[in-house]
Amino acid sequence: MDRYVMIALGGAMGAMARYQITSIVQARMPSAFPWGTFVVNVTGCLAMGIAVTLLSNRPATHPNWLFLIPIGFIGAYTTFSAVELDVFRAVSAGAVLMGLANAVGSVIAGYAALWLGVMLAR
Repeated sequence: MDRYVMIALGGAMGAMARYQITSIVQARMPSAFPWGTFVVNVTGCLAMGIAVTLLSNRPATHPNWLFLIPIGFIGAYTTFSAVELDVFRAVSAGAVLMGLANAVGSVIAGYAALWLGVMLAR
């Protein structure tokens, strides 16, 4: 049960952080380009790399930190970082084509699914 509480707590904080940072960045860089989302995705990937590396390489780290930070907070802050972590793991394991297929496929299939959702809702 602890893990779900940690994921929920981290998720709530990550979602609020995403909203705040996206709003602040977009207000300071008014443009048609979604700078707020872009900044959140890139900083989320940076945070995911740091968090997973630090938390995985310290045997004394309580498992709840993995649920709170990378899964809960960063996962809600940007799910893009979770996709990139999967791509990184595949490439690091030598499965470069699988990593590339995941990266490209996620963007293309995600866009297609979003488009389909809009069409169905209309």
